[in-house]
Amino acid sequence: MTTDYNQIAKEYQASKLQPWRTHLERATLLQILGPIQGLRTIDVACGEGYYTRLLRRLGAEDVCGIDLSSKMIDLAREQEQSDRLAIEYRVGDAQSIDYRASLDLVFAAYLLNYASTVGELNAMCQAISRSLKPGGRFVTVNNNPDDPPSNFEAGSGYGFTKRLGGSLVEGTPIVWSFHLPDTTIEVTNYYLQKSTLEAALHAAGLGELRWHAPRVSNEGIEQHGSDYWRPFLEQPPIVFLECVKRG
Repeated sequence: MTTDYNQIAKEYQASKLQPWRTHLERATLLQILGPIQGLRTIDVACGEGYYTRLLRRLGAEDVCGIDLSSKMIDLAREQEQSDRLAIEYRVGDAQSIDYRASLDLVFAAYLLNYASTVGELNAMCQAISRSLKPGGRFVTVNNNPDDPPSNFEAGSGYGFTKRLGGSLVEGTPIVWSFHLPDTTIEVTNYYLQKSTLEAALHAAGLGELRWHAPRVSNEGIEQHGSDYWRPFLEQPPIVFLECVKRG
């Protein structure tokens, strides 16, 4: 059930423009990141480079975007041609990256939730860790393992829903459906408990783990009102995480 992003590259690009992704997802990530001027950075599972470009505009240096989908990388490179930001894009597997402890920041908007087994998760975390300098940070947003299946339809008011592909045990698919004006696309994540994620990160040498709930931007409140965001904030379908490479 692995998602073939080559088939939905442009549609997934369009899904990044849904208001919740701007006013909750992006806003929270920016708050967690803080100042990143001059940091050597990679964006893993970068897709068409939405966040890669944002990281560069915020002042990150030597920025590289990596994604398994060649079509996504094609879209990212097309945008680099029309709006040159000195970003390198590569087709690559998150489980095999190795920057030899040279990076200040590894960023990933949805990565760990693509691990369907503990073995895959461990490989991702080890790759992240070996790429970071001691003291370097990993910042990510992930499907929220604590979001109960009873809440999976609650995102319909924001343009998405989730469904469970079996019993809620580790490795079970969780399928996100993004409802766009002209079509619906599906993206498959996998359920792994927070404790499993934490254990893999700790085993890879990443500590100071902090989980963050989503926060709505002031612009989001101004445009849609506080009541609009309340269901999302009270039972978040996504969760944010930061941790630090131990010395």
